[in-house]
Amino acid sequence: MKKPLLVLTAAAATVVALATPAAAAPTGDTIVTFTVATADLNVNVPAAVNLGAVFAGDDLSGPLGEVTVLDERSALNATWVATVSATSFTTGDRTPEETITPNLVDYWSGEATTTGAGVFVPGQRFEEDRVNLGVPRTAYSKTSGSGNNSATWIPNIRIQVPETAVGGTYTGVITHSVA
Repeated sequence: MKKPLLVLTAAAATVVALATPAAAAPTGDTIVTFTVATADLNVNVPAAVNLGAVFAGDDLSGPLGEVTVLDERSALNATWVATVSATSFTTGDRTPEETITPNLVDYWSGEATTTGAGVFVPGQRFEEDRVNLGVPRTAYSKTSGSGNNSATWIPNIRIQVPETAVGGTYTGVITHSVA
């Protein structure tokens, strides 16, 4: 009687051996790369603005139009500072009576519409915060955050026209730069 038990045990071992899965197939890895495109840090400003007319000894105020900083550097540390400066405003032969110097030009940035992550800081939020442009000033800045971003604001200027100013059309340049 022991013989059939042995045969049954051998048959069970054969079934177990057939049910064991085959070794896993070899694997292969594919390395995938891609590039996140980057562009530049730019500032866009209106080409020209006419503030109207004023009498000597009075102040003239008005908006400059939209100023936009567009940061498409896709940077890990996407911070920047927009600076504003002014030339003298002159007419005629540019004599002292035909020149209004930058220290008589006040600027305030106001609030901005922004995109992207980070902290955006206005240079001068309100008219009472205005600064004269006798030296370059911070117009707006972004102090933290990463990735692409933008800020658009409509700054205002106020020009103090001296009583000694002569009549004429005065022209000067307000420059916004970003770094």
